[in-house]
Amino acid sequence: MSRRKRSSPVLQKAVRRAAGMKSVDPNLDLGNGLTLSAFSTLIETMRTKENAYNSALANLDKLYREMLQTERELGDMTEHMLMGVGARYGKSSVEYGMAGGVPKNQRRKGLRGESPTSSA
Repeated sequence: MSRRKRSSPVLQKAVRRAAGMKSVDPNLDLGNGLTLSAFSTLIETMRTKENAYNSALANLDKLYREMLQTERELGDMTEHMLMGVGARYGKSSVEYGMAGGVPKNQRRKGLRGESPTSSA
């Protein structure tokens, strides 16, 4: 499941507003730094940051999928390694226990309906 990409309603509104202001006066200057060119620069900065953010999400999704795949491969190999130790040394061996398996002769054999503490 990929992360949801962001689109800014404020950016879309600013783009529409800038287009309207450009038709009023391409060199609009309202004083105090409120110029159409400064407005357009800030719009482009926001667009660039939004694109960078969405690209980072896509990369993060890719890394996450790769990590999950590697985790599955590691789980499979872990199981195969233990099975290999069991095949080479036997499932009742000390080596099997050292590799993380429960030796066959040490497994509990419970009966149905009987709790482990009720056998006395």
